Amino acid sequence: MAVPENALKKWEKVRDFALGMPGAVEEFPWGESVAKVNKKVFVFLGVADGGYPLGVTVKLKDDAAHAHALTCPGAEPAGYGLGRAGWVRVPLAEKGAPAAELLCDWVEESYRVIAPKRLIAELDAQ
Repeated sequence: MAVPENALKKWEKVRDFALGMPGAVEEFPWGESVAKVNKKVFVFLGVADGGYPLGVTVKLKDDAAHAHALTCPGAEPAGYGLGRAGWVRVPLAEKGAPAAELLCDWVEESYRVIAPKRLIAELDAQ
């Protein structure tokens, strides 16, 4: 399955943004890319090889952001029980998918939910 170019560009922007957060590292558990802070995942980036529809999964505790994310085409609560904890999977290749800037806002919110206070303070100081 070919990955649409616009979806891949969004994915790359979101990945770069996530990895630019204080203390963020990329790891590949389960064969997919994730961004972690303090050994905890704050965004699931999936795989960009076309083997699975391209999307990102973020943890949104803010009720308005969570509800907004779920209105995106194809968005759904994350699988494996993560949806009950506020995780939302947002596909990137769907028509009407959110812009990279909004996705980055959601990644930052997810980071702020997961990261320790000292790293959030570092982010705020930037």
